[in-house]
Amino acid sequence: MKQIIDNFSKEYAFLSNFYPSEVEFDGVIYPTVEHAFQAAKTLNPTEREMVLLAKTPGQAKRVGRTVTLIDDWDDIKFSVMYDLVRQKFNNIVELKNKLIATGTEILVEGNTWGDTYWGICRGIGENKLGEILMRVRIKLK
Repeated sequence: MKQIIDNFSKEYAFLSNFYPSEVEFDGVIYPTVEHAFQAAKTLNPTEREMVLLAKTPGQAKRVGRTVTLIDDWDDIKFSVMYDLVRQKFNNIVELKNKLIATGTEILVEGNTWGDTYWGICRGIGENKLGEILMRVRIKLK
């Protein structure tokens, strides 16, 4: 029977987009996937800079809620996230090995803040981040 990892903290904190791991988006290096993802939401250079300069991934997420969204964001957000997560695990050998070490476990971005697109909250959600992590894991093996 497959195990489920549904809490991206403690020993599994590395699965979180908040985990320190430099990734590149549009020629700029961001300190976390979260920073890069939030910056990707806008074409406005000032807003991107505000996201980049956010001291924590949580602050980057809050800034990202205020940016001017690009027109087709809902259409491209999955592929943007996939690329950033892929970079994270391709670029950092230690993280790549940790992801591979999760074996065949089902990865679920369990949360309590109501994110039912990227994760699952109170049993409801699409778990798109978990899906991306499992896809990347397969490619890395």
